[in-house]
Amino acid sequence: MSDWFSYTVFTVVVVLASTALFFFILTRGALLMRGAMGRLSHDAAHVYPIYSNMRLIRLVDWQPIISAILLFQYSRLVSIITHGLQHTDLQGQQVLITSCAFGNVIPRVVEASVKSGASKVLIADIIQNELDHAQSKLGDYAGQIVYTKDNAVAMQQPDASVQANVMFFLLHELPHHLKIEALKEAMRVLAPGGKLYLGEFHRPRPWLLRALSWTYFKVFEPYGLALWSTHDPVLQLQAMPGVSVERHTAFFGNFQVIVATKAAA
Repeated sequence: MSDWFSYTVFTVVVVLASTALFFFILTRGALLMRGAMGRLSHDAAHVYPIYSNMRLIRLVDWQPIISAILLFQYSRLVSIITHGLQHTDLQGQQVLITSCAFGNVIPRVVEASVKSGASKVLIADIIQNELDHAQSKLGDYAGQIVYTKDNAVAMQQPDASVQANVMFFLLHELPHHLKIEALKEAMRVLAPGGKLYLGEFHRPRPWLLRALSWTYFKVFEPYGLALWSTHDPVLQLQAMPGVSVERHTAFFGNFQVIVATKAAA
């Protein structure tokens, strides 16, 4: 029994360490390597290989993995967004999804938008492989979706062109100087009365969870900790004229969905 227990513990440690190393190499490790090689100047320099290489996208984008990364709060967070969309009159309006995300958030947002009357859902991402991968999930709605290669911090969409905008776990991956630009663009494209739905990490209340989250960000997501303080999305959105903001938190405050409404004309 002792040998079996030791072997099990060793196996678990090896699996966890290997998984951590895998994600480190494809997240912060990639940024460090690009920095050392002087390759951080182009628009997509902050995008991890895990979001740009199609083989890696297909390997990682498995719902149980994505749910586990968000401590099994994924479905709850998406439900807050889809509930808001389902209770909004989107008849004849356009909905924008700013940046693709792993898991089933895109199919669920598209379904909720179409059922609420949206005439078109725009899916924008700076990486073509992400758009191609998203398209593979949305065959049932092919005629109502437009895929566009676009940059969240400098959108091609016209002012006041969409009634709802969904940004799901993008902000924490952007360099700090781009976070506010992405939020400004997200609000610019909203029509008066439109809503931005922003899913993100948040500062947990319990000290143990906060310590674990701090460690996670320090190791894997170097741009994420600023959301706890200097780049809190709620404070940045509240500083914009004519924007009202609600914050919904989940799992002891570890996650948040922010709903920002643009003042009606």
